[in-house]
Amino acid sequence: MAEAKITMDELLAGADELNAKRAVLGETVTGRVLSVKKHEILIDLGPRGVGVVPRREVPFAKNLNVGAEVVASVIESEMKDGSVLLSLRKAAKEKGWDEIQERLDAAEVIEITPFDANRGGLLAEYEGIRGFLPVSQLSAEHYPRVGSADKDEILQRLNSLVGQPMKVRILDANRKDNKLIFSEKEAVKDGLAERFAELNVGDVVKGVVTGVVDFGAFVNVDGVEGLIHISEISWERVNNPSDYVKVGDSVDAKIIAIDKERLSLSMKQLTEDPWLSEVEGLKRGEEVEGTITRITPFGAFVQISPAVEALVHVSELGSGNDADPEKVFALNERKKFRILDIDKDGRKISLTVA
Repeated sequence: MAEAKITMDELLAGADELNAKRAVLGETVTGRVLSVKKHEILIDLGPRGVGVVPRREVPFAKNLNVGAEVVASVIESEMKDGSVLLSLRKAAKEKGWDEIQERLDAAEVIEITPFDANRGGLLAEYEGIRGFLPVSQLSAEHYPRVGSADKDEILQRLNSLVGQPMKVRILDANRKDNKLIFSEKEAVKDGLAERFAELNVGDVVKGVVTGVVDFGAFVNVDGVEGLIHISEISWERVNNPSDYVKVGDSVDAKIIAIDKERLSLSMKQLTEDPWLSEVEGLKRGEEVEGTITRITPFGAFVQISPAVEALVHVSELGSGNDADPEKVFALNERKKFRILDIDKDGRKISLTVA
């Protein structure tokens, strides 16, 4: 009986079938857990044989049970014993990047929980990928409004957010560079637009002070950031805003301007201007006594009542050395003056030395 001859085409077809069964470096494969041991996990890959997950990844997969279906990445297609070296962690990471890209493309709002903080922002993990939420991308509610030199206070504020769930959008994702950036500001943007539409100049709002700086106080008004400038805190001269408000204080304020991202607020405009009532008792030509509060090259400012400050212009001091305000006056010095002019519309009072 003659032996059947195998053609070259049949040999090549068999080789192709064999190669098709072999795992390829970098490929993602699916299998079922055969065993879980301290030093390795064995995965049944069907026609492709047995896959081995090395010792270093056992803690990562400690909750796996025999028979469970898993997805793994091929690290080495064929080891000496014929098995395939696999990584569960890498496969999970690749899947995580796919999920992240979908969320980025759809501009979805997701939830993260920061696990650590540094002065630059918050660290968080999403779908197995570590990411970063910069300070600049925090919402008005969480932004640490403190002086730029208060780095320890910034870190303290950020640490208070660790462990708290936060709604964010993915701002940037780069698988190649392993970069993942979150933004809380972007996540609340849609809601802020609706809130801004409800607000009008002249409205009186209630807010919570989130930061006190040299130039004023930041206030959170239902998620919208507002600023009370130092000049709008009180009708009195304010040298230090922290003498009037503290972080956490609840305040009422009037909206005096609205821009795309922030409200301009005023506390003092909710009360009557004491300047107007106090100036009613003053007359041109009248002699008054006051305290020197500021000395400038163009003159000296004088406090003549709790709410009224007037100016002695340098032109009223004579000529030569007599016209140098710093040589004529001393800070906190009390002197007698005569009122030259009262400009109620311009809120100005001019004095001369009595």
